[in-house]
Amino acid sequence: MEKKNMEYMKLANQLCFPLYAASRSVISLYTPALKELGLTYTQYILMLVLWETDGITVGEICERLMLDNGTVSPLLKKLQNEGYLEKKRSEKDDRIVIVSLTEKGRELQDKASRVPETVARCIDLPAEKAAQLYQLLYELMENSKERNK
Repeated sequence: MEKKNMEYMKLANQLCFPLYAASRSVISLYTPALKELGLTYTQYILMLVLWETDGITVGEICERLMLDNGTVSPLLKKLQNEGYLEKKRSEKDDRIVIVSLTEKGRELQDKASRVPETVARCIDLPAEKAAQLYQLLYELMENSKERNK
């Protein structure tokens, strides 16, 4: 293959790499604050979903987090064992599992409420650029979701 045709194979020309590296970098900023709470980043985002919408199905959690059931189920089990949530079968359809916060899970929200501000202080990005980045990333996620249907 000609060398000039191989430009697209350079790491610097891949959209996936800066997304991956930036994601890892930002997630690592969460680690110290989440460690104090006894949560991993993935457990934290799952709890964010429940704090926003308590009493939702496992399927809805998977959809909101863009994760499969095989990834979400162990997280739910761990958080249930920690006493933050409970799972029960739907009365209408026993194939559906509904996840609800416990009192301990609701109390954790108060403890976690400082996390977003703590992380935001670590990211040196002007508000305008952060808003643009947020918009672009959600646009990219929506486009990817549509293509993966």
